[in-house]
Amino acid sequence: MFRKSDATWYTLMALPGLILLILFTFVPLFYSVIAFQKFNPALGIRNSPWVGLDNFLLLFRIPDSRTVFFNTLFIATMKIIFLQLVAIVFALLLNEVRLATVKRSVQTMVYLPHFLSWVILAGILRSILARDGLVNDFLGIFGVGPVYFLGNPTVFPWVLIGSEVWKEFGFEAIVYLAALTAINPTLYEVAELDGAGRWQKMWYISIPGIAPTIILLASLSLGNVLNAGFDQIFNLYSPIVYSTGDIIDTYVYRVGLVQGQYSLGTAVGLLKTVISLILIAISYYLASRYANYRIF
Repeated sequence: MFRKSDATWYTLMALPGLILLILFTFVPLFYSVIAFQKFNPALGIRNSPWVGLDNFLLLFRIPDSRTVFFNTLFIATMKIIFLQLVAIVFALLLNEVRLATVKRSVQTMVYLPHFLSWVILAGILRSILARDGLVNDFLGIFGVGPVYFLGNPTVFPWVLIGSEVWKEFGFEAIVYLAALTAINPTLYEVAELDGAGRWQKMWYISIPGIAPTIILLASLSLGNVLNAGFDQIFNLYSPIVYSTGDIIDTYVYRVGLVQGQYSLGTAVGLLKTVISLILIAISYYLASRYANYRIF
């Protein structure tokens, strides 16, 4: 039976996390006022001159900002699409494996990369994709010249997309595997009696069975359209691929912290936050409308 003393202990357990959430999420929101000032660290927030929306207007006049927003939308959208497709296909194929040992082993191997940081993976990718790396050595066997994966602006976005899919698809597939286990086994037995093969059962039973989950995750992923992956790109990109690899988060870091344009960097980050909030609201509406998903 639940007691008041239990609630006290549960609150104390949650307290460290709540303190960190407040310090690193809610407190910085008060400093968003910098976006409306010509911020000078020597003067501080109170004494820095107020410029209103000038930083936002400057943002839309800078050619780099258009490139950054396009790169963010393209990379994030492609990641969402390919990640969901690969996760769905993998879950469907793994669901057909009958040996439980093999099934568990494969599932464990493919979702382990999810727990590795991009600092580690970036070092591995830089070594493998280097001009004299393993991939180019393999391509050389077929007479293909060395490809500058991390130095070619055309190729670099697809390296980001492919490496993100490789790292996360196993973990994403867990949700779909759970949805597949919820399908009534009787449906498969009846289909077998009617002469249906594995592909037919997958197409007419498995996919329709997880369709609500697909719609739900697709709707909720809309809120991540402006999150292209700072950790990954920051550890892999270089000035030579800024034209196709620079995203909002890396632009804010470079302009706001490296170049010292604090007001402009804050304006970019604030604009991204507002747009993301709108997209999240839309995603929850779509999830509620088409997948009957509600958080309240």
